[in-house]
Amino acid sequence: MDFFGEFQKREIEGKPYLVYQNVIKPQIQTPNSSDEKTTIDNPLSIQNLNSIAIDSGDNLPLAPLFICPDLRYRLTATVDNITVSGEDGGILLDLFFKLKTSPLHGDSTSYYHVVLPLFWCNNKEADPDMDCGFCEGDKVGTCYYYCVTCDERYHKECVESPLEITYPSHPQHSLQIYLSTKPFEHCILCSRKAHNIIYYCDVCDIYMHVLCAQATIPFFIDQPKRHDHTLTLFPRQASLTCNVCGLVNKLHLTYVCSICNFAAHSDCIHIPQTIRMSRHDHRISFTSSLPLGIWSCEVCRKEIDGDYGAYICNICSGYAVHTRCALRLDIWDGIDLEGVPEEDEEVEPFERISDGIILHFSHGCQLKLTTYEVNGEEKFCQACALPINEKNLYVCVECGFILHETCADAPRKKFHPLHPHPLKQRVATADLERGFSCLACKRLSNSFRYECDKEGCDCVLDVVCASVSEPFDYQGHPHPLFLALDPKEKPICHICKSTKVHKVLNCIEVECNFVICFKCATLPYMVRYKHDEHYLTFCRGDEASGADWCELCEGKLAIGGKEGFYKCTYCCTTLHINCLLGPDPYLKPDQTIPTDQIEVVLQRNNSASRQICSKCNIRCPYPTFAVYTKEMVSHIRCALTC
Repeated sequence: MDFFGEFQKREIEGKPYLVYQNVIKPQIQTPNSSDEKTTIDNPLSIQNLNSIAIDSGDNLPLAPLFICPDLRYRLTATVDNITVSGEDGGILLDLFFKLKTSPLHGDSTSYYHVVLPLFWCNNKEADPDMDCGFCEGDKVGTCYYYCVTCDERYHKECVESPLEITYPSHPQHSLQIYLSTKPFEHCILCSRKAHNIIYYCDVCDIYMHVLCAQATIPFFIDQPKRHDHTLTLFPRQASLTCNVCGLVNKLHLTYVCSICNFAAHSDCIHIPQTIRMSRHDHRISFTSSLPLGIWSCEVCRKEIDGDYGAYICNICSGYAVHTRCALRLDIWDGIDLEGVPEEDEEVEPFERISDGIILHFSHGCQLKLTTYEVNGEEKFCQACALPINEKNLYVCVECGFILHETCADAPRKKFHPLHPHPLKQRVATADLERGFSCLACKRLSNSFRYECDKEGCDCVLDVVCASVSEPFDYQGHPHPLFLALDPKEKPICHICKSTKVHKVLNCIEVECNFVICFKCATLPYMVRYKHDEHYLTFCRGDEASGADWCELCEGKLAIGGKEGFYKCTYCCTTLHINCLLGPDPYLKPDQTIPTDQIEVVLQRNNSASRQICSKCNIRCPYPTFAVYTKEMVSHIRCALTC
């Protein structure tokens, strides 16, 4: 028997809906000749299967039984000989295959391991800790399937999910059920990330959660916040411009007003009125149209059509954002703030003792504002671990603790354009010695950081990347830079030529397509070198000539290479980035980095004789080196990445 999903018209409490139905199509043979077989499809919904079987007397099952989703997955993997685990026993991260095992117990190749239906009708509240053991998505709620063998609970929709469904907004192709161990970007219905079990159209490259694909669709919607009249489901796939977001999207169900000229996507009808966006300091509110004039979106930097909806700031004049841009999951935290009072939690990073004297939260002693003097001694900031190059800095009056003035002024709490939740500044302490990888530049660091306190969120930014804001003034480019590219784009950094980066800044000027990744943008543009009285300036790799060579390692600079370099325009001194700053410039030396069974200590490479690396067998050219110790035996490496 074939098993598939479709939507049928039903009435719920007197109102019409499109309700998802699992349908069985038994193939009934007609009494024709033996050499010619004809089948007639007679669709039967599972809900009506029992009564039809009893009334007709056909040999139909009284009720369908379903197999455990875990068994269903393993049966498909066995048939296709899919390797489901790596050498270490862990599940591979790049599996993506179509499920071929029917959810029906009688259609599978195994007749055991049946899921027992346990409907908790008397359970008024769902257990907040009960995740679905198959989709790992929303909580299972109060009604679910439970497998005794696996001791897992599953959504009804996940257990009964057929191999193929049709969806009203995508009638031209059916969607097949797939299993993926890597997350997709966005479900076309709810825009959240989708992984594990999904419905996918390989022709159009679209996908949706199993729960979203089976959700009931109302024919009529009343939403006074968006429109004064009742909205009606448009009966076919529409090419209508949504009055809320200003876009045409055939993949979304469209609702129209039968009285006036208004249309809206199903997900746009219920958008929040007031939100907080990471790209702006104030809250923004939805408006159905904008005043006459030329408006530009403050996120994607493209023009906004004032005849359609947008979000505006009621404090900053002229600030507007496309509806879809404002609701991007990497920008908005998903909270509707209408009626929620503002919270003022501004905490100063230091206490001002007197003019030029402060007590910073990261240090117990008083810090004094002073001017950097070039005396041949290299000094490094405790917050960012970079060398002191600017004129003003804070120095501890009792010990060698130093902070850049900009690092000392960095707020304790901030909203950053790269993350929708507030971030708090943390000081490197004993429990944070292992270091971290910055979300923006991917560099390793053990210095100060900004972290998200939201449960399940692992966003961490170093203080340099956290200081980046829009517009960003990069000294190597004449125009201001913005975070204007769509997250789905895969840009190429014009400095390092890397395509693996996904956090980039770009120029929005006409015919200027300059793009730079955070790793390159946050490198010091001008830096001191102890053997040169001038500042060295950062240069792109394509600015190197055949006569340029590194002052430290005495190696050639790669002409047109992917890495930049530093150069003194007066003395023609040139240095590799790694030779001057090190491969891990944000790692502070003289600190222990504990790893499994190995102790790693970073040390300054400032002795008269440079250490010899045990791996490269050359003298370490970098400003720091790593000492690895295991079972009382130590060896030296140029860097952690060596």
